[in-house]
Amino acid sequence: MVFLTDKGRVRSHNEDNGGIFVNKDGTVLAVVCDGMGGHKAGDVASERAIQHMKEMWEESENVSSPEPAEIWFKTYISQINQLLFEYANEHEECHGMGTTIVAAIRGESFVTLAHVGDSRIYIISKEEAKQLTEDQTFVNELVKSGQISKEDAEHHPRKNVILQALGTEKTVKIDLKTITYDEAGYLLLCSDGLSNKVNGKEFVEVLNNNKIPFSAKAEELINRANQYGGEDNITVAILELSVTEDESG
Repeated sequence: MVFLTDKGRVRSHNEDNGGIFVNKDGTVLAVVCDGMGGHKAGDVASERAIQHMKEMWEESENVSSPEPAEIWFKTYISQINQLLFEYANEHEECHGMGTTIVAAIRGESFVTLAHVGDSRIYIISKEEAKQLTEDQTFVNELVKSGQISKEDAEHHPRKNVILQALGTEKTVKIDLKTITYDEAGYLLLCSDGLSNKVNGKEFVEVLNNNKIPFSAKAEELINRANQYGGEDNITVAILELSVTEDESG
């Protein structure tokens, strides 16, 4: 497990936040948030969201199968949305603040994912990086309706317009998904500061490179994003997905 965040080469401060947390049963939760809003309100939104997730997760137990994992996400992400919305309304300097969120609960042979906004989760095998989340963005809606191509979307002037964020409205649409895995690999959660700069082919290359220690893989990805411009904050969390031959062990 490795988590790292960097303000990049252009921004004066870091509005991203995140972490990897373990609950009472030893189950792992990884989270990445990309805050937004005037002044430093983006920092406030992402920091408060992560703090709440961490506290709730560390007190939780019996979240070791997909159904309770999805219920847990639905309950606490909705709660965070409400908390952020109320905080923004009570603090004038935080009006309009919000944050994206991607989160993953890793169980034995399954991963449950939750997602709001345009931060992303990928599953990385030896051969490919597969994006598991679908960006909740204006431009992605254009792609889905066939108005523009995926290639056009990469350079669209309104690429950063997101349709959902935590804290901006009273209610929020949370995308939930559970996948099973039967081969070893990696789960990568990141803000768009990474995914806009480093492609899936490079994710595969870095994560499967035995010459780069696991603890240094996030740093290598962030370094590449900075080499390619680093215009945004960059955050990455990586979980190993291991498969045991003996299911009883």
